Amino acid sequence: MPNRINEKIKGVKEVRLVGDNVEQGIVSFEEALRIAEELELDLVEISPSAVPPVCKIVDYQKFLYQQKKREKEQKAKAAKVVLKEIRFGPQTDEHDYNFKLKHAISFLKEGCKVKAFVFFKGRSILFKEQGEVLLLRFANDLEDYAKVDQLPQLEGKRMIIFLSPKKTK
Repeated sequence: MPNRINEKIKGVKEVRLVGDNVEQGIVSFEEALRIAEELELDLVEISPSAVPPVCKIVDYQKFLYQQKKREKEQKAKAAKVVLKEIRFGPQTDEHDYNFKLKHAISFLKEGCKVKAFVFFKGRSILFKEQGEVLLLRFANDLEDYAKVDQLPQLEGKRMIIFLSPKKTK
């Protein structure tokens, strides 16, 4: 919701005034508006839910610019979750399994989530139990590095398990 400015602030008798080179405190709305006009700045409502509402005397365009800049910085700091996929067949042999296990460990150490799945082609869907055992073994081998978000679940021709990295202290 955009901030209300100057005359658009309605139904307010008093405001808590803040801002640079302004005496801070509670003043009447008319007085706050007069001070803003004298300084050739805008009266911007910062916190409408406060009693009395908090208003700041600033250049509105500069205020908007700083607000956008702050939001952009927060967005950049937000953690981006990367999901890596590892695909198995129901009859994956030991060497391939260990190779994929090493990759999963490196992904988890980087802080990525891992989606491991067994893909069943044609009649191999008959080996659902083998696929589930494979994924549970995979999760068990990774227990030092990851926690299981979702146990093996069959979705169409895939049995999927989700793992996320354990927080290191």
